[in-house]
Amino acid sequence: MKEELLILMPAIRRFAYSLTGSPHDADDLLQTTIERVLSRGVPEDVELVKWVFRVCRNLWIDEYRARKIRRSDVDAAELLDEQAIDGEKIICDHITLHQVNDAMDQLPDDQRSILALIAVQGMSYKEVAETLSIPMGTVMSRLARARIALNQYL
Repeated sequence: MKEELLILMPAIRRFAYSLTGSPHDADDLLQTTIERVLSRGVPEDVELVKWVFRVCRNLWIDEYRARKIRRSDVDAAELLDEQAIDGEKIICDHITLHQVNDAMDQLPDDQRSILALIAVQGMSYKEVAETLSIPMGTVMSRLARARIALNQYL
């Protein structure tokens, strides 16, 4: 299980970042998620990938949402392409990432987590429905509302 978790860590971190909007908070959430999965294990009838994303989301809801941590200042340098030399492109990318992050912060939590799982993690609607234990129709309607809201904001 530890080897599988090592392989999943980049995906979990991206998901945590999409939820928190902060690299530092994402790292904390990632660490807490890994600690929780290692200490409590995974139910036998659940896939590790789905369980880890569910644990991560639930921890975020419990800890971060309860404290209402919403940082607007994002240090996204580590997410930008480090090989890019064009300064104007780097600045434009940073501004775009900041705008998208601000737009995602405007979304309700349920829409943001679904959008992050589908758009950032590349999960299918069915996988998201299973991961979050909600009907697939709910996934589709929340995703549609999230896309409309993002379009209006951006």
